Amino acid sequence: MIYFISRTLKDLRANFFLNSVTVITIALAVLIFSAFTLLFVNADALLRFWLADLRIMVYLKNGTTEASIREMQEKIRKIPGVGEIVFIPKAEALERFRKQLGPQASLADGLSRNPLPDALEIQMDSASQNWDAIEPAAEQIAAFPGVEDVEYGAQWLSKFIYILHLFRLTAYAMGGLFFLAAVFFVANTIRLVLYSRREEIEIMRLVGASDGFIKDPFYIQALFMGMLGGLMGLGGLFCLLHFIVQSTGAWIPADSFHLRFLPTQLAGVILAGSMFVGWIGCFVSLRQFLK
Repeated sequence: MIYFISRTLKDLRANFFLNSVTVITIALAVLIFSAFTLLFVNADALLRFWLADLRIMVYLKNGTTEASIREMQEKIRKIPGVGEIVFIPKAEALERFRKQLGPQASLADGLSRNPLPDALEIQMDSASQNWDAIEPAAEQIAAFPGVEDVEYGAQWLSKFIYILHLFRLTAYAMGGLFFLAAVFFVANTIRLVLYSRREEIEIMRLVGASDGFIKDPFYIQALFMGMLGGLMGLGGLFCLLHFIVQSTGAWIPADSFHLRFLPTQLAGVILAGSMFVGWIGCFVSLRQFLK
């Protein structure tokens, strides 16, 4: 093992420029792929943050009786995922509207009549605060007699989810592209090292050295470059996120959503993937050179 490590360090020093280019390429690949992944992770967390406070507003038709409202509430409670239901009379809705107007609350005083309808405010339970549960529940409620309209931010939420899926596909595509590019650089770096040591390798074969004895230093070198590139990419992303958080922390309220770094398990998977890139690039070169 000591021989393998010393041989690896010697090759790294002897081909410093090529190895540096390879490590930087892996680092850029990890940085770009991790940035898309981080964006997806935070966008998904932001969506869940919004959904946790999302209310389905059910606006009732004028003239709906109290008995009909109670009957509607009982039907809504039977819908899977529905939690708390609060009835908001039109008078209370107008008072809420005045509070939302703030300094312009006097604008509501000039109304000749209350234009707001009675409404039901529905909170989904904690186990069903996701888009797949909210949308079917809202569609089912909209079909009830006495319901004028149902509002739950369908348009902007559906667009946000579409963009979220688009980012996910982009991350996959970019990851595949940079995976191939990183493998290409690793393979060519190892191939150049092999050519520079071809006479030494021939002598080692003549004296009976096994393929494992010849290959292992190169695999260690490739794994080390993959690990170093992965750490550099993740470290650069962490520094960038820290800078963004520090820059925006002054205007983001303390009780609002916070950007977060990649989960430790996911970061470990990405680091392992960068090491695998080094290994597969080395494998391709050794297979072509030593066959």
